[in-house]
Amino acid sequence: MLVTERLMLRPWWDDDFERMAAINADPEVMRYFPGPLSRQESDKALARMLVQAMNDGFGPWAVEAPRVSPLIGRVGARRVKDGLPCAPCVELVWRIGQPWWGQGYATEAARAAIGDVFEVHGVDEVVACTTVENAASRRVMEKLGMSRDPAEDFDHPGLPEGHPLARHVLYRLKRLVRRY
Repeated sequence: MLVTERLMLRPWWDDDFERMAAINADPEVMRYFPGPLSRQESDKALARMLVQAMNDGFGPWAVEAPRVSPLIGRVGARRVKDGLPCAPCVELVWRIGQPWWGQGYATEAARAAIGDVFEVHGVDEVVACTTVENAASRRVMEKLGMSRDPAEDFDHPGLPEGHPLARHVLYRLKRLVRRY
């Protein structure tokens, strides 16, 4: 478990599947994805994510805001072996429910997740990507100190050519090595 000033990044509980399904079904939350997920699609995606986390030793955490909500979303890192132009890599991911937007929760949780993969798991770099239009996620990446090289922008291979969300920006953050 990781604890920040306002949040707990914790393992997943059985009742989180229903809460995450509600977040994944919200058309506004899923605005920059091909579409909202059904309960079955959400459950399958979360199950795949949990299996991958068990295999890799880390993955997206359930994010709880004590005294606010038992689950506001998911934040963490995952290994990407293929499928993206930057692979193999460790990708920082987040999805926060709409009621909790604009409060800095994604940035706060992502900072904790970055610290975990850098310090505990020895990862040297994380990446994050989103569609060009997703200004809120891009702001999170910038607040985290991530940098973008426009030459690395790409068309997402999981979307059909010409899809309005296909063009993606890629941000990177390298672990600082302290020299004494």
